[in-house]
Amino acid sequence: MRRLSLIFILFLPWIVSSQDTIPSFSLDKAIAYALEHNYSSINASRDIEDAEKQKWETIATGLPQISGAVSYQNQLKQPVSQIPAEFFGGAPGTYEEVIFSQSQSMSASATLTQKIFDGSYIVGVQATKTFLEYSRNNKEKTGLVVRKSVVEAYGNVLLARESVLISERNKATLEENLYEAKHIYENGLGDEESVDQLQITLSTVDNQLKNARRMEKITLQMLNLVLGLPIETPTILSENLDDLTQAKIDIGLLDQDFNIDNNVDYKMAINLNEQRFLELKLAKSRALPTLNAFINYGGNSFSNNFNFLNSGQQWFGSSILGVDLNIPIFSSLGRSASTQRAKIALEKAKTQFTEVQAQIRLQLESAKSDYILAIEQYGTSKDNLALAERIEKKNQIKYSEGLATSFELRQAQTQLYTSQQEYLQSMVAVINKKTELENILNQ
Repeated sequence: MRRLSLIFILFLPWIVSSQDTIPSFSLDKAIAYALEHNYSSINASRDIEDAEKQKWETIATGLPQISGAVSYQNQLKQPVSQIPAEFFGGAPGTYEEVIFSQSQSMSASATLTQKIFDGSYIVGVQATKTFLEYSRNNKEKTGLVVRKSVVEAYGNVLLARESVLISERNKATLEENLYEAKHIYENGLGDEESVDQLQITLSTVDNQLKNARRMEKITLQMLNLVLGLPIETPTILSENLDDLTQAKIDIGLLDQDFNIDNNVDYKMAINLNEQRFLELKLAKSRALPTLNAFINYGGNSFSNNFNFLNSGQQWFGSSILGVDLNIPIFSSLGRSASTQRAKIALEKAKTQFTEVQAQIRLQLESAKSDYILAIEQYGTSKDNLALAERIEKKNQIKYSEGLATSFELRQAQTQLYTSQQEYLQSMVAVINKKTELENILNQ
């Protein structure tokens, strides 16, 4: 016993730590976790980082650029030139063969270039700021999508678990009814049809229970996927469906002031208009001249052997300072066509912007209506469930007393099972519709 106690004490911290690794989430904690660990959310953050790097990449093109070049040549067969021999004291009319250079040469140079004026560069810098803002808005949009996905997945897990519990209770009740019916039939006080009716109902409920258990596992895996966890993680949900539904009923949300400037779809539509406007500026800038300056310094060395790296090797230096001015003169109306296309794209973006504003307001009204309907259906299905339970209970009593047939009992039971599922679905609808409304309001 002492050894067992010692072993238990030694392994107790490991057992506790193993239990602590099983994640447990309320809905709010699950949303917060997913916003940080969801795969789409992680990549949206990387998109922002990429946009920031792209911004600097564009800015850097207008800053001084230094490049170097090294060239080595070995003339395996040197070119020969002929010059009049009389230059060397020879007979007129004759020629001497001359090789003017050594067989090997090497050159090295460094060039500094600086952009002085380029209209496309200015537009490009402005475009990077717009793209960075778009990436941030896309991150916000991704967060809203992730939030909605978590809420739906969380609710589906709770729905599946409630379905399992309800189906287990229904199955237990039916098994009891079937046992009594068989007992009555065996004693000659009932008919075989009653037994068959209950057997049919029990088989249906048993299939529903098996499916509910499978769905419980699948929905939990889907939640883990949305959270960014391994799908086989035994995640614990700390809230139940009924309490969560009650917390999501907030009529005051319908009276919240709506500021369309906070809506992420509106902000992304603005980004699109800014992008199209900059594209028009870029098309116009192509008609402007560009001005660049450069300075170059280099050296050349010649030898019949490869000794260019020796300290005594002679190098001949050279340097150039220059300016390049490029003036667009005629493009056969190509630039004009490009500018006109950019204008058309901008006008289309303005039209889409007007449409987006109307769509957002329509989505808001639709989301409010759906939320109200979900709350109303929740209340109705809750009342209907109470009525169905009462009807089923009365038929249970009547059947046991011989005042109701098995067919009437089965009808009451089927009605109860339908009401149970409608009640569960109505609770999930309240949770999901509130989330959709909050996303539009950007809360």
